[in-house]
Amino acid sequence: MSRPRTFLRRARVVLSQRWRTSIQTRVIGSVFLSSLVVIMALGFVLTSFVSQQLLDEKHDVATSAVDRARVSVEEQLRSSDNSNSLQLRINAARASLTERSSGADESSGGSSTVFEPVVIAPDINGRDVSSPEQQQIPESLRTFVRQGRVADQYATVDRASGKYKALIIGTPVASDIQGLELYLVLPLDNEESTLGLMRGLLLAGAVTLLVLLVVIAWVFSQQLTVPVRTASRIAERFAAGHLRERMAVDGQDEVARLAMSFNDLAENLSHQIRQLEDFGSLQQQFTSDVSHELRTPLTTVRMAADLIHDNAEDLDPMTRRASELMLSELDRFEMLLGDLLEISRHDAGVANLSLEMIDVRGVVKSTLEQVRAIAEEVGCPIILDLPDEPVSVQVDSRRVERVLRNLLANAIDHSEGRPVDVTMRTGDGSLAVTVVDHGVGLTPGEADLVFNRFWRADPSRERRTGGTGLGLAIAKEDALLHGGRLEATGEPGVGACFRLPLPLEPGEEVRSSPLP
Repeated sequence: MSRPRTFLRRARVVLSQRWRTSIQTRVIGSVFLSSLVVIMALGFVLTSFVSQQLLDEKHDVATSAVDRARVSVEEQLRSSDNSNSLQLRINAARASLTERSSGADESSGGSSTVFEPVVIAPDINGRDVSSPEQQQIPESLRTFVRQGRVADQYATVDRASGKYKALIIGTPVASDIQGLELYLVLPLDNEESTLGLMRGLLLAGAVTLLVLLVVIAWVFSQQLTVPVRTASRIAERFAAGHLRERMAVDGQDEVARLAMSFNDLAENLSHQIRQLEDFGSLQQQFTSDVSHELRTPLTTVRMAADLIHDNAEDLDPMTRRASELMLSELDRFEMLLGDLLEISRHDAGVANLSLEMIDVRGVVKSTLEQVRAIAEEVGCPIILDLPDEPVSVQVDSRRVERVLRNLLANAIDHSEGRPVDVTMRTGDGSLAVTVVDHGVGLTPGEADLVFNRFWRADPSRERRTGGTGLGLAIAKEDALLHGGRLEATGEPGVGACFRLPLPLEPGEEVRSSPLP
C-alpha cells in the first residue's frame, strides 16, 4: 500500500509544481477541465432527455396495451363457464392474452409490444389467487388498482433468467369476479440497450473531443509559450552578463513586436551598463590618481607645518593657534587620503589579505589601548568579555584591528558617557566580536545606512575621534574580504550593537554566529 501512496503523493507534487511554474500546463488543464464539465453537462442533459422520451413512449404503449388487454379479459370471462374454479378462469383469461400477444407478434413481424400478463383475484376466503402463481407485483401499485384506478410503476422484476427492469401497469377488470386485477409487465430491455448504446457513443465522442481539444490547446499554447520561454532564457543569459543576447524577430504579429521591444530594451540596457562600467572605472581611477597625486604636496605641506609647529614658541598666540589647527587638519587630511586609497583598492578588486596565525584576543586588547585615552576623556568605561583560552585564527591583523578601531571609536562617540561592552565568542566554525554601546542608538532604517560612505546620523554631532566618514564602509569591506560580515542593529535611546563574525578557517564563509 505504501508504494501507490508514495507514487500518488509524488504525482501530486509534480503536478502542483508544473501548475505553478508552467503557463502551458495551466492553459491545457483549464481547457481540459472546462471541456470536461461542459461535456458532462451535455451528456447528462442528452441522456435524461432521451431516457425520458423512451419512457414516455413506453408508457403510452403500455396504456393502450392495458386497455386492449382489459377488454380481452372481460370478454373471456363473460364467455367462460362460471362453474369452473377461480384459478381455471383466471388462467384461461391470462392464456387468451398470451395467445393474442403471440399472434400479434407474428402478424406484425415481432414489432408489437411484448408483455407478461398477470391476473389476480381474491377467493371467498379473501386470499389472492394469481396467474401465474409466482407474481411480483409491488404492493404499493396494487393499492392504487384496488381503489379502481389505472396505475403504473417502474420496478425490478426477479425471474429465473435474472433480474430486469420493467414497467408494470395495472387496471381493475369489470366482471362477475369481484376485485379482479390485471397487470402487464413490460420489460425495458430494449430501452436499456438503446440508452447503453447512446451512453457508449457519448463516452467515445467525449473522449475523442477531449483529446482533440487538448491537442488543439497544446498547439495554440505552443505558439505563445515558445516565444515566452525563449525570452525568459535570453533574459537569464542577459542578466548573467551576456549583453549581446537578442531575440529573433519573425513576422509582424504581437510576438514579433514583443521581440523587437525586448531587443530595444536589451540594447539600451547594455549601452547604459557599459556607460556605468566606464564611469565606474574612471571614477575609481580618478580617486586613486587624485589620492596618489595629493601625496606629494601633502608631504611638502606637512614638512612646512611641522617646521612652523616646532618653532611655535616664537610665534604670537594667533599664529600659534593657526599652526595647531593646520597641523590637526593635516592629520585628518592624511587619514582621508589613506581611506580614499583603501576604498579605491576595494573598488578595483586589488585588496588582498596578509594572513597570519594570531590570537585575536591580543588584537582586541591592542585596539582597546589605542582608543583608551579618548574613552577616558569622555568618561566612557569599556567592559571586555573575552574567552579564557587563546583564540588562534589566520587573519589579517592590520585589517581586523582597523575594523575594531572603527567600531570602538564609533561606539565611544555615540555612548554619551555610558559603558561600551566588547564581547568575543567562538563556535559553529566562526568567531564573533560584538561592540555594544548604550547611547543614542539607531532609528529604524539607519542600520542599513551606517555603512554608506560619508553618511552620518547627526551631522551636527561633535566627534571625538575625528572620523572621515569612510571608516565603517572600509570596515565592512575588510570583513567581507575575510569571508565574514559586519552587521548593525539598534533602538533609539537604548543603544546600538555592531557584530563582526569571521570564519575560523580561511576561505570559508560564515553561516551562523555564536553571538546574538
